[in-house]
Amino acid sequence: MKAANAKTILITGGAGFIGSHVVRHFVKKYREYKILNVDFLTYAGNLENLKDIENADNYTFIKADITDEKAIDKLFQLYKFDHVIHLAAESHVDRSIDHPLAFAKTNILGTLNLLNSFKNLWQDNWKNKLFHHISTDEVYGTLGLTGHFTETTPYDPNSPYSASKASSDHFVRAYGETYNLPFVISNCSNNYGPFQFPEKLIPLFINNIISRKKLPVYGEGNNTRDWLYVEDHAKAIDLIFHQGKSGETYNIGGFNEWKNIELVELLCNQMDLKLGRPAGDSERLISYVKDRPGHDFRYAIDATKISTELGWKPTVNFEQGLAKTIDWYLANQDWLKNVTSGEYRKYYEKQYGEEL
Repeated sequence: MKAANAKTILITGGAGFIGSHVVRHFVKKYREYKILNVDFLTYAGNLENLKDIENADNYTFIKADITDEKAIDKLFQLYKFDHVIHLAAESHVDRSIDHPLAFAKTNILGTLNLLNSFKNLWQDNWKNKLFHHISTDEVYGTLGLTGHFTETTPYDPNSPYSASKASSDHFVRAYGETYNLPFVISNCSNNYGPFQFPEKLIPLFINNIISRKKLPVYGEGNNTRDWLYVEDHAKAIDLIFHQGKSGETYNIGGFNEWKNIELVELLCNQMDLKLGRPAGDSERLISYVKDRPGHDFRYAIDATKISTELGWKPTVNFEQGLAKTIDWYLANQDWLKNVTSGEYRKYYEKQYGEEL
């Protein structure tokens, strides 16, 4: 898809963590595009994430639920979306263990509603149209000590979250085969950076260190993840959207593996320096807790395809990205206080057994 052909783009989940970075990237870079952000503003959707572009001439926010078939179809008929970048999803594994049906509803049914509305709007008139579906490396299951996920790795999801995302990926590919709907799928590794809701490891622990609360590490902390700075992810989505080949999958990884406990120790050391605390002060907050069911041991993405075919590579190494992330949260503690209240308080108490 060439940039000149893109006119009206629907970005779903654009008030969430990754979505807000993608919306901001497209709104600022492509002034000629009309960007419509559809988000239902559930607990992790926050319009404060987009204050800097909320009045941009090429940007519109619409509150809508992607699981509402009639509402989504009405939006497609009204705005005639040429392109879809679909990020809206329930994404936290721990929540999926407690509420698997909610994940099936949003991640599977919501994706189907978008696919149907896109198909019904354009029928066979697919010239200069694209459905870009954002997925996760978790659909591939778990790795041992060696090896990497590639675009041809068989799916083997182990949590309700990853199973729901795997199902949505399959539906996107099925619509491509059955209805010739033009699509690309990208599967990313763990993202981190500003505006991430503090149920995920890095912002959760930053917030806890600030307040001198326990740092709950699952099991022995040896589970390994590949970490990707969120702005690098937004740039990768831009490249895939404009230059990716229809019908293809692209894995986006940070080439950046860390054991959880090593990441936490690095985070503690950086936080102590930035807060002016004695070395080792924050590490004393580490508390090992019972491992969660079906906890995948290791994720690692081989991002050779997007690197060689599209020229993408991550630009932020982990130490730099973590420092930038910590600095943002320390400078935006009002944002943290605003999101760590209400619904999140109840969830935190249930998940970790202590008050927020």
